[in-house]
Amino acid sequence: MLFCVILVGYMVALAGAQTEEKRNFPRFNFNAGGSFGIGRGDMGGFVGNSFAGVGGAGWNFNRWVGVNAEYMYYNMSFRPSVARDQQLGSADGSLNVVSLNGLIRPPYHAGRYGFYGILGVDFFDRRTYSSTGPLQVGSLWQPAWRWWDIYCKQQSNGCFLPDSPQQSLGSFSKIAGGYNLGVGLTYSLTRFHRAKIYAEFRIHKAYYSDSDFSVWPITFGLRW
Repeated sequence: MLFCVILVGYMVALAGAQTEEKRNFPRFNFNAGGSFGIGRGDMGGFVGNSFAGVGGAGWNFNRWVGVNAEYMYYNMSFRPSVARDQQLGSADGSLNVVSLNGLIRPPYHAGRYGFYGILGVDFFDRRTYSSTGPLQVGSLWQPAWRWWDIYCKQQSNGCFLPDSPQQSLGSFSKIAGGYNLGVGLTYSLTRFHRAKIYAEFRIHKAYYSDSDFSVWPITFGLRW
């Protein structure tokens, strides 16, 4: 449904661009904001909800169609109960996301209010840290260990670490691709609609081989 809304907005923007008035519009676009992220899948189970920061810059083809590149830093502090019960020690982590997006801004406003759709591709770098170090051979495997690429040997009474090689928790990074999509509401601070306060809901989905992984940030910030 959301994809259809974005597609319709794109078609409207293209049609409007042909009849655009001959006057200046900002060629570049920028944004910066802070987010409250809702963790889904393993992100929700291991980390829960968290905070993030985002910043981006891009190019406007016309008043209604643009592109931008964004960077998002997402805090991944493990739930204390997960760190304790799954033998992670003082575990922590972070998610770094680089996005390449298309922006659709339909030419309809309610006074100073406007809206937009966003759709793009993501590059995720998930980084995890633990003070536990080497794991004891024969230990019962824990679900969060897969974020460190720890594997086990299945037995009739569970999955246990094999005799060799010895595996270890410590610092680990894993990269994946994915996508994002979302919608936003803007409020212009001036009558020329340049600087705007925005509120945005976005879905970021990562295709990691070891887990179901997505975050849904709700962002407030400034676009100009």
